[in-house]
Amino acid sequence: MRAYQVTTHDSPPAIRDIPTPEPGRGEIRIRIRACALNFADLLMIKGTYQDIPPLPFVLGMEVAGEVEALGPDTPGPAIGTRVVVFGGQGGLAEYGCYPAARAVPLPDAMSFEHAAAFPVAYGTSHVALEYRARLQPGENLLVLGAAGGIGLTAVEIGKLMGANVIACARGADKLEVARKMGADHLIDASTDDIRAAVKALGGADVVYDPVGGDQFKAAFRACRPEARLLPIGFASGDIPQIPANHLLVKNLTVMGLYWGGYMAFKPAVVTDSMATLFRWYAEGRIKPHISHVLPLDQADAAYELLRSRKSTGKVVVTVD
Repeated sequence: MRAYQVTTHDSPPAIRDIPTPEPGRGEIRIRIRACALNFADLLMIKGTYQDIPPLPFVLGMEVAGEVEALGPDTPGPAIGTRVVVFGGQGGLAEYGCYPAARAVPLPDAMSFEHAAAFPVAYGTSHVALEYRARLQPGENLLVLGAAGGIGLTAVEIGKLMGANVIACARGADKLEVARKMGADHLIDASTDDIRAAVKALGGADVVYDPVGGDQFKAAFRACRPEARLLPIGFASGDIPQIPANHLLVKNLTVMGLYWGGYMAFKPAVVTDSMATLFRWYAEGRIKPHISHVLPLDQADAAYELLRSRKSTGKVVVTVD
């Protein structure tokens, strides 16, 4: 089968012909139809992600397709079932084997592209805002990187939960995308004083931050007393240091979130969240924003869209 594979951290990934995997006990083999890209993939390529597969490995964390084969003693899902799986790797290939317990059947109306774009972005934002931060109606939610893959879902879900959403992104075009997804206020990170702009709106009750660096520092200083800050990632490449004395003075709470970690130690958090999110999708209350769909043989170009920050929402690769 064709697969987009990393063989060393010092050379770029490439499409290679590798053996089609066989499902083991408790596993299913999926005929992959779509795979969504994530910023974490770029870190995996360089070997700097917190969860690095052994070399060689196939990129692609979240996949959608049809169940094509069952491993020994695996009762289902039935062959032909349309499913989405967060696998952590292996998605940029024609086939992939995954634990059957991770496969979620798709609503009839959900396309493979929408399904692939769903788990990480929506799961991260929903668990962060509802389970961790306990976001309340009427609170000010500041979303940094608001036009990115997970930032845009935080805007959408925050608005759905009744928050006053302040979206921060670079440039008018990206801010317009955030506005269409429900943002009440817009801050241009390339020109505006983030701290001053947020304070003029009354300060932040919850900060959702996949960016880090100077933007986190500005948001931190714009927090209301008892605000909650959610470091989601560090797309800027700068991991900020948090002054503990400032936490004390304003009674602030900083709570990290690694969504994939819940799969290992508290999976009910993820499964309950996914049930809510799929219900919202079926009700038409949320809809993935996909700025680019490219075929597998253009995987290099797809990742360059992430690397150069030219995409909004999600980038999806289709596999024919």
